[in-house]
Amino acid sequence: MIEFAPGRYRTLIKNLWRYALLGLVLMVFYIVAVSYNVFWLFGGMPSLKALENPQSEEASEVYTADNQLLGKYYVENRTPVEITQVSPNVVSALLATEDARFIKHSGIDPRSFFRVIKGIATGNSSSGGGSTLTQQVAKNLFDTRGEKLRGALGNIPVLKTVIEKTKEWILSVRLERNYTKQEIMMMYLNTVSFGNNTYGIKTAAKTYFNKEPWQLSVDESALLVGMLQNPSRYDPRIFEDRAFQRRNVVLSQMERYGFLNKEQFVTYKTKPIKLDFSIENQNTGMAAYFRSVIRDDIKAFINQYNEDNPDAELDLYTSGLRIYTTIDSRMQTYAEEAVMANMRDQQKKFYEHWRGRNPWVKKNPKTKKYEELPGFIEARAKQTTRYKQLKAAYGNDEKKIWSEMRKPVKMKVFVYGGRRNEKDTTMSPLDSMRYYKRLLNTGFMSMDPRYGHVKAWVGGINFKHMKFDHVRQGRRQPGSTFKPFVYLTAMDQGFVTPCSQITDQPTTFLHGEDNNNGPAWTPKNSTGRYSYRGLTLREALGQSINTVSAQLIKKTRAEAVIKYAHNMGIQSKDLPENPTLCLGTGDVSVYEMVSAYCAFANGGIRVRPMIILRITDKHGNVLKSFSADANQVISANRAYEMLYLMRGAVEEPNGTAQRLRTQYKLLEGGNEIAAKTGTTSNYSDAWFMGMTQHLVSGLWVGGDDRSIHFRTIELGQGGRMAMPAWGMYMQKIYADPTLTQYRPEPFRKPNNFKIDCGGYHIDSTQRYIPPKVVPEDEDEILQ
Repeated sequence: MIEFAPGRYRTLIKNLWRYALLGLVLMVFYIVAVSYNVFWLFGGMPSLKALENPQSEEASEVYTADNQLLGKYYVENRTPVEITQVSPNVVSALLATEDARFIKHSGIDPRSFFRVIKGIATGNSSSGGGSTLTQQVAKNLFDTRGEKLRGALGNIPVLKTVIEKTKEWILSVRLERNYTKQEIMMMYLNTVSFGNNTYGIKTAAKTYFNKEPWQLSVDESALLVGMLQNPSRYDPRIFEDRAFQRRNVVLSQMERYGFLNKEQFVTYKTKPIKLDFSIENQNTGMAAYFRSVIRDDIKAFINQYNEDNPDAELDLYTSGLRIYTTIDSRMQTYAEEAVMANMRDQQKKFYEHWRGRNPWVKKNPKTKKYEELPGFIEARAKQTTRYKQLKAAYGNDEKKIWSEMRKPVKMKVFVYGGRRNEKDTTMSPLDSMRYYKRLLNTGFMSMDPRYGHVKAWVGGINFKHMKFDHVRQGRRQPGSTFKPFVYLTAMDQGFVTPCSQITDQPTTFLHGEDNNNGPAWTPKNSTGRYSYRGLTLREALGQSINTVSAQLIKKTRAEAVIKYAHNMGIQSKDLPENPTLCLGTGDVSVYEMVSAYCAFANGGIRVRPMIILRITDKHGNVLKSFSADANQVISANRAYEMLYLMRGAVEEPNGTAQRLRTQYKLLEGGNEIAAKTGTTSNYSDAWFMGMTQHLVSGLWVGGDDRSIHFRTIELGQGGRMAMPAWGMYMQKIYADPTLTQYRPEPFRKPNNFKIDCGGYHIDSTQRYIPPKVVPEDEDEILQ
């Protein structure tokens, strides 16, 4: 046994104190050096402002007018929540697994220090297991291990880890001083990754279980917390056994620290994993086309806002904005259901109609028969991204390019039915194009004419596989749905009145000034025949008689009609300044048509479509509120006269939309509907526009290419292809007792408004009935 003399003992104690004091001084100096990045050796630290307002990438969310989440814009799919919105099961699982002493320590847990030493020694700090929740928050929020905060010593392996851990310790202490334990815990739960581009507990609960975070059960909470160690390794979709075992480790920790008793642990550890998995992205959710279209509108606002506020750094994908739209979740659901039901039915008919043949055709003017367009698919294929990539890779080697285009590959394609309307298959890029070109598409929009609020928007049949929006981006010929603008112009200019009668007879536009120097043209009715009888304007518009529209535009001239159409809300600059305009030959969008028709239903007041109500930051501060832009474009009396004329399509015995009365029973309860069907040459475009007192809705149906269509009027007209979706949509609206503002009712007449047409007053539906029923409309344009 070694014995120290009293003098030597005192000397040893004195030296130990000296070394300890020196070590303490060096430690303090080291911490100060790291804190202030002395000589730029250690890298920077987050500023005080950053510490007080920690930032993480946060998804911007889009909400309906009735406060339902439509979707998100994000790089990292993250939506923060408060601790009151999280199940206690999640908190218990987290504490038991990640930091059981979280409540007791002040950011750094001395008991775990030596576990950290082991991690540092091996160069793998994560294996040390010593990081507290607060330290992990510091690492997640401030990227202490990234290039931005790395100094000159940051590339030396062991020293690099020591400096990073030191920064996390310093930040942890600062966080503990600035925030409560609950706030720090939620910083952690709102920032961690759960794999599959899922960040934060709210998004994880939705992605893996289709639940809100406060609904998570014990075993579900344990599964999610267990994934945090390595989300890829413990992904329950791919590695169910691993995830199961890891979940049970978390459950055992919960028992160990008293969050579960023995019986509960035994019960939960035997439960199988049951997922309700759905990756939330821009392709999924309600109103996907709508969200895609308004994205550019929001970006334009953000750019202007940042210009006006130099200190602002708003970003659509990371700033956590809240965008409140005019869409109604109930009406959007009904629109999507009605449109899909109609399109499923139309597609079935289309497949049967073209069985054994390709539908891309052109009518031979001599034989009057439809003939397949040669090289159609190959020509369209050259416009695809895939072809352009191959062209860049193989240059002019067309043989190699087309060999690749014909090579089968595994892919998912859209189908009606199946899981999420798609199926796995194998086909070549060319075969894929042939498949998609056989599909009909659509665009539907519904709007409240009083406020301009767009209530429903369906831009196509499937956004994931076909991203082109057919509401605002797409433009097609509107056919007879354009005729009301011709009638309006003629009445407003005094050429006719609601009491006028016009004979159904051929009208020829001669070459020269009569046809703006175009060739001579005599438009035909859809039947190819003329009744030579006098028809009221209501009968003519209700039955979509082409000759009457031709006579009206001959009086008004196309230029005047275009002016009225633009005033009403048609934005297209491509309307032809010739008589064919009376049959709707200028391309327009569904968005424009619904907007313009709203002036008829709103007493002549045009209200521009509103799609966004307000935009707030993530704290709820309003950045901008939007208001309606309205102005009177026609008189209230004239607007009501137009509604009366268009009611003929539904109420007249030979009206093109009378099935809304007979089949869909939409006139019950004293309801009134003003409507117009539309069909273009060769049945390439089918339209329907319908108005009630407080709702205007319209849609287009057709092939993405104009050469793809039905061959007969029985199948290809607007009353057959488009109107059923409108009818089903309105049935659903009227059946919903919560949509009280859209009840069946008659149109409201202006005060003291009355017209007497020699015995036929304006409320009468008694009109001359031709001896032969006229089929529903087709606007056959013969050049």
